[in-house]
Amino acid sequence: MQRKRWEELSTKQKGFILLLGVVQVTLLLAALADLRKRPSSQIKGSKRLWNLVVFINFVGPLAYFLFGRKKSSNDALKLPA
Repeated sequence: MQRKRWEELSTKQKGFILLLGVVQVTLLLAALADLRKRPSSQIKGSKRLWNLVVFINFVGPLAYFLFGRKKSSNDALKLPA
């Protein structure tokens, strides 16, 4: 099966690829911003390592948000009594 060139893709295919790109960049920027502001004491493992890991497409930022941050009382959703 031969790869299609960008010009050969349908409008829906192009839109989907662009959407995935936007999601990837948004996840990356959110993870980098969180790493920058969060103290090392609130991160599981090395900040340097997580800074590298978040550059792995989709998996890196998601792994950071799911496994790289320590839970704090501010992270929990607090509902009024």
